[in-house]
Amino acid sequence: KMLRRVLCTVLFMGALPSLAEVSQGHISVVLLGATGDLAKKYLWQGLFQLYMDQVSSGHSFTFHGAALTALEPGQRLMFDVLKKLACPPDESPNRCAVLKDQFLKLSQYHQLKTAENYTVLNREIETLLRQEGLKEAGRIFYFSVPPFAYTEIARHINSSCRPPPGAWLRVVLEKPFGHDLESAQQLAAELRSFFREEEMYRVDHYLGKQAVAHILPFRDQNRQFLDPIWNRHHVERVEIVLKETVDAKGRTSFYEQYGVIRDVLQNHLTEALMFLTMELPANVSRAEEVLQCKLQAFQSLRGLEKNSAVLGQYQAYASQVQEELQKTQGYISTTPTFAGVLIHSDNLRWEGVPFLLTSGKALDERVGYVRVLFKNRAYCTQSETLRDAGHSQCKAKQIIFYIGHGALNTPAVLVSRNLFRPVMPEGSWREAVSQSDLHIFGQPLSDYYVYSPVKERDAYSVLISNIYHGRKDFFITTENLLASWGFWTPLLDSISHQPLRLYPGGVENQHLLDFEMVSGEVAFTLAEPVEVLNPNRLMPSDYKTIQSKYRHSPLVSAWSEDLISQLASDIEKTASRTVARSGQFHLALSGGSSPVVLFQRLARHHYAFPWKHTHIWLVDERCVPLTDTESNFFSLHNHLLQSVRVPYFNVHPMPVHLNQRLCVEEDRGTELYAKEIMALVANASFDLVLLGVGTDGHTASLFPRSENGLEGAQTVVLTESPVKPHQRMSLSLPLINKARRVFVLVLGKGKHGITTLLSRVGHEPRKWPVSGVSPSSGQLVWYVDYEALLG
Repeated sequence: KMLRRVLCTVLFMGALPSLAEVSQGHISVVLLGATGDLAKKYLWQGLFQLYMDQVSSGHSFTFHGAALTALEPGQRLMFDVLKKLACPPDESPNRCAVLKDQFLKLSQYHQLKTAENYTVLNREIETLLRQEGLKEAGRIFYFSVPPFAYTEIARHINSSCRPPPGAWLRVVLEKPFGHDLESAQQLAAELRSFFREEEMYRVDHYLGKQAVAHILPFRDQNRQFLDPIWNRHHVERVEIVLKETVDAKGRTSFYEQYGVIRDVLQNHLTEALMFLTMELPANVSRAEEVLQCKLQAFQSLRGLEKNSAVLGQYQAYASQVQEELQKTQGYISTTPTFAGVLIHSDNLRWEGVPFLLTSGKALDERVGYVRVLFKNRAYCTQSETLRDAGHSQCKAKQIIFYIGHGALNTPAVLVSRNLFRPVMPEGSWREAVSQSDLHIFGQPLSDYYVYSPVKERDAYSVLISNIYHGRKDFFITTENLLASWGFWTPLLDSISHQPLRLYPGGVENQHLLDFEMVSGEVAFTLAEPVEVLNPNRLMPSDYKTIQSKYRHSPLVSAWSEDLISQLASDIEKTASRTVARSGQFHLALSGGSSPVVLFQRLARHHYAFPWKHTHIWLVDERCVPLTDTESNFFSLHNHLLQSVRVPYFNVHPMPVHLNQRLCVEEDRGTELYAKEIMALVANASFDLVLLGVGTDGHTASLFPRSENGLEGAQTVVLTESPVKPHQRMSLSLPLINKARRVFVLVLGKGKHGITTLLSRVGHEPRKWPVSGVSPSSGQLVWYVDYEALLG
């Protein structure tokens, strides 16, 4: 019997204690895509390493390579790869030869193309085990195939190739796991209909990189040193970098669909980011605790905007795409091959600390690292040449998880000597002998405690071992995956037509891709070169006929992001001038979705805004508790007030919730707000009122044919909305028209219809309340983006 013969041979070589102890059962490994590039380069070697490591564990193995290729050519291709498998240098030649021979005998090729093929494979596995008298412990299916094939393969495995009851199933999935949040959700839903969450192992091979895999254990084992300094008070910045010298030649069909952000940042670099920013669980070995802490870290990340990223494309990429994908000569690709992204976390530990994620192809060197740079508050009187690296507080302080390649050409953990001597596990990491001529980030290697792995292992070997052991913490769960796509998809949508900076590639890039952080955004440090890659869409300069007036009032128009930037600047200028003149600034803000991006802009970019002298009022409010997510005040607080320093008594929410009930006339909430305005705002004339426009022409919470608020002496009114929540409180049109300035913000294609209509109608507030906005002695300015204005 084949398995018995193999086990006896291994027993003879001293790898197993005795045949009687082979009792833990049999594991069948099925590698789908067994003749593909990934399998050839890494997976078969990883499976052979697993066999070498576990041959004496008590499990028996068979390895089933599978692909669409017919039996004979597929078998030939697969065994050509298997014959080239290598043992680690520390393995004795005799044992290596025997184990390799046995591995080949335990491996066989199958064509898996139809449902019947899977049924036959299952039958063969069951027959083999019955003949050998072995019980199946579990099956591993490794999907080294394109994601479009996942669903069909999953269906076949689930229907006819699952292991028997009592044996586990582990299905290993390779990225990409979707293209954006929607596609990832769809793929996850499809897979969930065939497999349980605990059966799926999504591979991010970066989690198998030894330096990345050691970030959490390092934090855990060095809590005593890191607890006081692992926070915004001590960390200056964090850099997570993967640079490649190779380009995308030969892979442009993949790269055109994904680009550098989807290929590297959304997965590899984001996982490293999570390991750095997440709170440490009590037990870093418990996958469930680690996952919950990662999800909390995702929730704390500040949303990305277009200006959170700089993008580039190497010059030869376009011609490679044209050649490989048969595109026309004039084809322009908007796929970035370089990206630098600035990320912030809004939790208390990391607030204000910049995290820079950078990756690209055709760069000057191949290197990967995670660098935590600490603030340095010291001034050292002694000259630099006399400073002792181990004690001088003026030397740079940093912790570096060196992923590989580059100057060191090995995974490593480096800690500045003036920080602390780290605790490292002796069995797996050892202190490296200093190479005096090497410099890392401008410092000689002797300035660091340097540790490298006792035994360097390929990432796939590490991950395959973890699959065998059921270590889920090394893999991406569905929740983790969707949280990551939820974070990255808005940025990907916003940059889909953004011009890319062209770069020549390699050392010729020089400083062309250097970028800097300015006011919470990133920008290239060098001025734009003459040649930029601009997608084929209209830009602001292409519009020649936009009027400077709208409804006889000034009009400001631009793409939405530029428009918001201009509006925020105009509000700040108005505030500063008003405070200089009268000592305080009364600002009334509308609710709804449009102002949210403005609130965020004001909070993150306008540090000179005179918040200390500003009173914040509400233009309208929904009749819900102020802590309800539907509340305008709740949105204002979340996106603006909690991030700026407005005095407590300068914030004036509308009193919609009195006596434990909502917007009841007898509670006189409207009178209370009106009296507060009269008491604090001179002549009840706000310095600035910000309004929006609904698709029905409503503004504030003044709706067409409204009974209240369109005319009369009342300044604050209760109104009815046609959509839930129906009850509202609002400033009246006469009060709005007493303001010194009124800015009306209109965003998005959905508003094009009403924008066009309003441009043609006169003063008809009963039909279109916003048409009644006409400050009696103040200024009205319209801020309308191109999509709303031009459709």
